[in-house]
Parts: sequence; structure tokens; C-alpha cells
Amino acid sequence: MYYSIEEIQQFDTHTFAYLELKTENNFLHIMLNRPQAKNALSPTLIRELAFALSYAHHQKNIWGVVLGAKGNVWCAGMDLKAMKGQEEANHSTIPNTEKEIILGEMFVKLHKPSIMRIHAPVYAGGFLLVGSAHYAVGTSDAKFSLPEVKRGLFPFQVMSLLLQNISMRLVIDWCLKGKTLSALECKNIGFLTDLVETESEIDEFITQNIILPLNENSPAAISLGLKAFDEMRAIETQDKQKFLKQMFEQCIQTQDAQEGIKAFVEKRKPIWKNE
Repeated sequence: MYYSIEEIQQFDTHTFAYLELKTENNFLHIMLNRPQAKNALSPTLIRELAFALSYAHHQKNIWGVVLGAKGNVWCAGMDLKAMKGQEEANHSTIPNTEKEIILGEMFVKLHKPSIMRIHAPVYAGGFLLVGSAHYAVGTSDAKFSLPEVKRGLFPFQVMSLLLQNISMRLVIDWCLKGKTLSALECKNIGFLTDLVETESEIDEFITQNIILPLNENSPAAISLGLKAFDEMRAIETQDKQKFLKQMFEQCIQTQDAQEGIKAFVEKRKPIWKNE
């Protein structure tokens, strides 16, 4: 991750300018809190998000992350003015990192389940967050726009993420035309995993249908599985099964695996320790 375990030791002493955080049901809940700028991704906001995800990655008592947003726009994409050095003053105390932060890799590198809570429109670079997560739950008010070509740009990184879940022709059409799709359309093509009618339903849906079922399973096994999913992308096809066998051998040595096997034999629910 972008910050080491040593760098996040004083996590609770830091001040976030654009994020709100809470821990519930073993999940770190993060809210983008820059509504006055439509939650546009400024360097400070990106750094804060990388710091929070690094914390979640290193903390054993955090088994996953939920990302939502405040305001009537979930994320307007990259803050181009701030990227050019015109970022407003803020009170963030999050330290810089020497590592390059790649938005489309943030949630993949977390190696823990990630859930997007989307109640409002998403534009351009906001897709890098939604598209890299494992679950994306939207409401009927959520809309998804790729307007880059209308500004003389192209959603290169977004296109790559979309191709992981959507057919090539649908992705190309979306990118080339700069279209806006409804939440229902995104559910039908696989960009959203789940759809609820209103924001008042979304938290209960996420808790009951994703978080609690995930919490029934071994967090150590899930983390290793997601690590394997991440790392095997860089491995040649003929080496993948060898790599996955090694990952299984590592997984079966965990205390969670031993507890899971023992609980199965004893016909009881396992008690997970994430070890």
C-alpha cells in the first residue's frame, strides 16, 4: 500500500479535511466529504483516501471498506484546477507519500473486500473508484457519465477498468459517445452489482446482503484470495496455477483455516481471528 504500517501508527491523531470515517461491523466506512466541490478528487483528497485505505489494509480488526459520499454528486472526477497547483487551503494533516498513488489500483491493492455506496451521479475519474471495487451498490438517483471526449480528452484508465466487467463494444460505445447511463442500465450491463430504490435503503441493504454474509467467512482467507486475484494479473498464464497452488498452501497454514476445518468437523460456526 501507499503508507507502511509504521506510517499509519498515529492514524487517530491525524485530521482529515475531506473524509469522514467510522468503523462498524469490522468494516471501515469512508465518506467523501467535499460536497462544495462535488467531491472532486484533489491531491489532498486522494492522499487522504490512500492513507485511510493503507490503515484499513494494515489493521487486522478491519475486514473491509465501504466508500460513500456526501452531497448531490458522488464524485465529479479529477479536480483539474487543484492538479495544476490551484488547490484551496485546508486543514488536512495527512503526510505525503513518496509512492505514486494510482486511483484505479487503490481498492485492488487493499486486499480486503471493498463496497461502493453510490447515491448520486458519478463522473469521469470517479469511475476509477467505482470500477476498482468488488461491490458497487447504487440507487435510482445515481447516474454514470463519461464526458471526457466532449472536453477533448479520453477516459483511458476508466476504459481499462470497465473492460474487466463489461463487453468491449459497450465500453467503447460509452467512451466514444461520452454517454450518461442510468443506474438501472449500469446494473444490467454489470457495472453495478446491486440496485436499490432510494438512499434510505442503501445502508441496510449493504449491511444485510454484503457485510454480514462476508463476516461469516474467514477474513484471512478472503484477504489472501484477493491478494492472489491482484498479483496473478501480472503472471503469465502458464504460471498462474503454480502461483495459485502456492497461495492455497499459504492459506491453509493460517489459524483461520485450521479453525474453519475444525468447526466443520465439530458442526459449529467458526470463530475467526484473522490470523
